[in-house]
Amino acid sequence: MGTGTERKVPLAGRSGVFLVLLLFAFYTLIPAWWLLVSATKNKGYLFTTNGLWFSHFDLWANVRDVLHEQDGIFVRWIVNSVLYSACGAAVATLVSAMAGYALAKYSFRGRDLAFNIVLGAVLIPASMFALPLYLMFSSLGLVNTYWAVFLPCIVSPFGVYLARIYAGEAVPYELMEAARVDGAGEARIFWQIAMPIMSPALVTIFLFQFVGIWNNYLLPVLMLNNDKLQPVTVGLANWRAELDNGVPYSVTITGAFLSVIPLVIAFLALQRYWRSGLTAGSVK
Repeated sequence: MGTGTERKVPLAGRSGVFLVLLLFAFYTLIPAWWLLVSATKNKGYLFTTNGLWFSHFDLWANVRDVLHEQDGIFVRWIVNSVLYSACGAAVATLVSAMAGYALAKYSFRGRDLAFNIVLGAVLIPASMFALPLYLMFSSLGLVNTYWAVFLPCIVSPFGVYLARIYAGEAVPYELMEAARVDGAGEARIFWQIAMPIMSPALVTIFLFQFVGIWNNYLLPVLMLNNDKLQPVTVGLANWRAELDNGVPYSVTITGAFLSVIPLVIAFLALQRYWRSGLTAGSVK
């Protein structure tokens, strides 16, 4: 039964919204579909058949070519990307959770200034930090090492912002006070009470940071000269540039398809933690 405040949307309005959403879905899914279809085709039929439908299925041969190109360096690139992304996203999520929780739940001098600085950092494109970071890491002797890519990834202004907003709304002061009355210290309150409550936001931060690090190109291409340290994004770009030097186009396309699989796995594995209402009933 209606509440009396509901407003029925006209059919034309619903149709317009549906059409816009459908266009966005096609815009998002068609490139992914093309990549999937192209990765399954025999390299001799890549450009001579319908680009949006399967033909001359040869996926396993394409995967074998990718794994054997340049003595199997693609596997090393994938491992590098997983290390950079998983470790960087995990540390960035922890730092964001701690900083956001502190900004939301504790009063201290300079708190508003610190939060405003975080907001300002969110608005600055990450590419603007690449050259200063290169100059700084060059002076420290960290260029062409794993640390040159890993260290910049452990700070996420957007993660701090999101954690601060979520902790401010989702972690009740009453629950914190009850824990203090029971003798819990601040560290225990954070780890055993706040962290589980904040898990939906933390999963969001982790996924955003994981995808951002995985897709990052500018920072590793500036910092790393050794092919064995490169992530898969830089490696695939190098293969594309070497098309005239013997690297088949099908190898690059299949490699791009394989590089998407870890992102899909990460999303499917973590989406069950994306739920709301974790604090429902926690405070009487």
